[in-house]
Amino acid sequence: MHKVIHYRKKCIGCGVCYEQQPELWRMSKKDGKATLIRGVVKKEVSVLAIPETAVDKSREIAAACPVRIIKVS
Repeated sequence: MHKVIHYRKKCIGCGVCYEQQPELWRMSKKDGKATLIRGVVKKEVSVLAIPETAVDKSREIAAACPVRIIKVS
């Protein structure tokens, strides 16, 4: 199973992840940063297991992130 890893503390709130994959991301109204929906947070890092069908799109988003804080493993 693949995982999306999001280092939220370093997020600048550009919204590219939310715009391209709204089923996994939302933008916080509180601080304007992206949040990984249903992600498990440990030490300020969110981790979410994703199905095989979402891997390619998630890798595209990770590459598009201007601060490179999204990883797919």
